[in-house]
Amino acid sequence: MAKVGIVMGSDSDMPVMAKAADILDKLGISYEMTIISAHREPDIFFEYAKSAEEKGFKVIIAGAGMAAHLPGMCAAIFPMPVIGIPMHTTSLGGRDSLYSIVQMPSGIPVATVAINGGMNAGLLAAKILATSDAELLAKLKDYSENMKQEVQAKDQKLQEVGYKNYTK
Repeated sequence: MAKVGIVMGSDSDMPVMAKAADILDKLGISYEMTIISAHREPDIFFEYAKSAEEKGFKVIIAGAGMAAHLPGMCAAIFPMPVIGIPMHTTSLGGRDSLYSIVQMPSGIPVATVAINGGMNAGLLAAKILATSDAELLAKLKDYSENMKQEVQAKDQKLQEVGYKNYTK
């Protein structure tokens, strides 16, 4: 049974949404990925959102561009956390998506990550799930430790070779 639903309004969102799936894979978290348009197929969308809890989802990650109704509509129907990923758009650079997701009415919260922030959405979903999963929490701590070690290794290289030779 999938713990996370990943939903996007268009296959053009796939490169960003794949980053959420990649981190969930890395952490061993099951998910189901779906393309649904809240505007073009509202009946299918409503069925998805209404059945998400029954499917076992604990978190939904919803990506959307422009008017970005998918995350907010998921949050209006699904009783558990929804994480919105605003997509970069050519017209307004993703600010339209960002504002649409973060400016939800009172009572309908959507956690929101940066524009095109697929990886952080996956990590946030993992952190939500880790509040009741000690094994997952340990994996997240290991992930953080690995990031720390990567930065320390880069600094060590900088100190050894200097900034002029760092990228050579």
